Amino acid sequence: MQVGLLKWRKVSGVICDRKVPTKLKGKFYCTTVRPIILYGSECWALKGQQHKNKVGVVEMRMLRWMCDNTRQDKIRNDVIWKKIGVAPIEEKITKNQLKWFGHVQRRSQKAPIRRMNDMTFNQEKRKKGTLKRTLEKLIKGDLILSNIFETLILNCIKWHRVIHVADLT
Repeated sequence: MQVGLLKWRKVSGVICDRKVPTKLKGKFYCTTVRPIILYGSECWALKGQQHKNKVGVVEMRMLRWMCDNTRQDKIRNDVIWKKIGVAPIEEKITKNQLKWFGHVQRRSQKAPIRRMNDMTFNQEKRKKGTLKRTLEKLIKGDLILSNIFETLILNCIKWHRVIHVADLT
C-alpha cells in the first residue's frame, strides 16, 4: 500500500504541475494511468451503461484535475478530451472487449479458451426480473451498436482497423 501511494505522489507531481504542457500530460496519462484503469477490461461483464459511466466519471474527474478545472467551470467533456488529446474511456473499454472477442473467435475449437467459453456454469440465483448479463451478450450488443459484422473477425488486420479507437492527439 505504501509503495503504491509513493508512486502515485510521483505521478501526481507531473500531472498537476502547471508548467507541464497539457498535451504532454495527456500522453503521460495515456501511457501510465489509463492502462492501470483498463487492466483486465477485456473480460469485464459490465452492467449495461451503468458501470461504463462510473469508469467514465472517474476518468473525467482525473482529466479535469489535470486541467485545473472543476465541474463548476461548466466545461464540456468533449472540450477537455480534445484539450488533453484522449478518447473517452468507455470507447476504449469497448475496443478492448471487441479485441479480446476477436482473438478468442479466431482460435480453433479445440483451444482451451474456446472450450472454456462454451462451458456453462451454475450461477447463483438472481433476483426475479434481473437479466443474465454475460460478456458474450454485451459484445454482441456492442457489435450491433457499432454496425460491425462478425464476418470480419477472421481477418485480423481488418478487424483491428474496424474496432480501433484513436486518441485525439
